[in-house]
Amino acid sequence: MRKRYVFQFIILVIFMLAYAYSSYSEDKVTSAEPSGKNMAKEGYVGAETCKGCHAENYDNYKKSVHGKAHVKGPESQDACETCHGPGAKHVEKGGARGVDIFNFDKKTDPKEKSEKCLACHQENKAQVFWSMSKHSAATSGVSCDSCHKIMSSKDDKFLKEKQPDLCFECHKDIRAQANKQSHHPIKEGKVMCNDCHDPHGEFNAKMLKGDTVNELCYKCHAEKRGPFMWEHPPVAENCLTCHTPHGSNHSRLLTMRPPYLCKDCHQGTGHGNTPYGNTASFSRTTTGNFSTTIKTDLRSCVNCHVNIHGSNGPGIYGQRFVR
Repeated sequence: MRKRYVFQFIILVIFMLAYAYSSYSEDKVTSAEPSGKNMAKEGYVGAETCKGCHAENYDNYKKSVHGKAHVKGPESQDACETCHGPGAKHVEKGGARGVDIFNFDKKTDPKEKSEKCLACHQENKAQVFWSMSKHSAATSGVSCDSCHKIMSSKDDKFLKEKQPDLCFECHKDIRAQANKQSHHPIKEGKVMCNDCHDPHGEFNAKMLKGDTVNELCYKCHAEKRGPFMWEHPPVAENCLTCHTPHGSNHSRLLTMRPPYLCKDCHQGTGHGNTPYGNTASFSRTTTGNFSTTIKTDLRSCVNCHVNIHGSNGPGIYGQRFVR
């Protein structure tokens, strides 16, 4: 008799455990958040439906970072519809371009397109200053897809073109400067636009990657930093007083050639401030009666004042930045 009660008790416990497990499983399923991967969402049709009409785009998407399931991106959410929005109405109306679907084309407001990208990329430190950048301004007409391809199978930051050609599409004035005889090796590929500028925004003017112009220049031209016993004031103030960064028709990226550049500041009387004639100093005679001077020829002032960025020389020689 006692054994029968024990047996019945064991059966009862088994049934109770089975019921508890089934209830837990149902609760787990119903509490799961809707997802494009495990539960249909209203208005969403799934990536396979998109693939039916956009096979080439879908293949590029699957090969890109956006198409990797292990990356926090579209594939881990609702695939194509993460960026383009729910596609049910788009399919119902025959799938015409831009019909009831978010389309990344020139007719779409740039700010709206960028907001789609920033929904995932806002936390990226590279985009933290985007809202303050010149590129994000309403008048710029620039959005993320102006420079980046939404789907790309290449590991190239999704850029449409390589630098500097990508930047030159809009900055044609900079292209012209970079083609001048004296220029940073931009078109040679040794210096990139984003070595100096952050296209996504910075606190500084021109989206420079340095706190000041000089600090940025010193990253490559450290020998000009000093400290020097004798400092040349315009050098310490701003490199752009004498140099232009993208290109110049004068040597060493100078804004003007010496001595005219030097005489912008050094005006008055005494040596260096009066024009020399044929008999005054350092004359050089050429054919015929025409003569000129070293003062206005070749390197001019810097023939003697060679340490023009600063000097540690003794006494008056150092003070005047001479050899």
